[in-house]
Amino acid sequence: MMRQYEMTDLGLLHHFLGLGVLQTDSCIFLHQKKYAKTLLDKFGLKDCKSVATPLAVNEKLSKVDGSELADETLYRQMVGSLLYLTATRPDIMFAASLLARFMHNPTKKHMGTAKRVLRYVQGTINYGIAYDKGKGAVLIGYCDSDWSGSEDDMRSASGYAFNLGSSAFSWASIKQSSVALSTAEAEYMSAAEATAQAMWLRFVLSDFGEEQVEPTQLLCDNTSAIAISKNPVHHHKTRHINRRFHFIRDAPQNGEIDLLYCKTEVQLADIFTKPLARDRFEYLREALGVISAQHLEGSVGV
Repeated sequence: MMRQYEMTDLGLLHHFLGLGVLQTDSCIFLHQKKYAKTLLDKFGLKDCKSVATPLAVNEKLSKVDGSELADETLYRQMVGSLLYLTATRPDIMFAASLLARFMHNPTKKHMGTAKRVLRYVQGTINYGIAYDKGKGAVLIGYCDSDWSGSEDDMRSASGYAFNLGSSAFSWASIKQSSVALSTAEAEYMSAAEATAQAMWLRFVLSDFGEEQVEPTQLLCDNTSAIAISKNPVHHHKTRHINRRFHFIRDAPQNGEIDLLYCKTEVQLADIFTKPLARDRFEYLREALGVISAQHLEGSVGV
């Protein structure tokens, strides 16, 4: 690039837009420790007691929960800050997206949940995402859903994650745009959203010189959803599904996506759809590549 543009080589990258970059012989580690410390200090939680998970198991939030209204401005600042922190912390992606649903007229229960997420950040402030060097650049995706997870409108949550070599580099947790009438329908809609993301990632990677020759494996833990995607016949299970989700059927025929079954135990996207118990949460967090800087071989302080 120096031959094409006027620039100066300043050496290895260490900080960029609030992100810290630590490069070792074995990996590249991205973190937001400084930003996280700033958040805890800003919201008065600098010396708070940490918790093991961002959300309590089976945590359910609704617009009307019987508690008093909270400071809307403060709540929006908290949630907005947490959403920016998800740039290197996919482990809080579901919690941040759940809280973002209540930006208007948040209650004290919503505020308490947001503070719990910050308490989790306090206990994992050294955590970031590590990308190991020397891994093959093969795109693999995971998609999952939580049926009727919303207390207010009974819509489901979709989650997906994509790995390229070692750790996740693209992830999302979003509420579906329509109500699913079955778990198969919810999983099918989640797979369709992940398929759209996979096709875009394949296009971007091709521009970067990392063209994906083989179909991208998209792992789903629901056999009915996989069967619907491969069977063009419409029946009573699919007649209510929005037409825009059926484009997933064309992707396998074009050789771009291969929707495959995986066991729920190894479904990484599960962390983006619901609150989990500590053991399950920590297993998926590590599987995504989110680790403490102290675990890096030959690392220095961050």
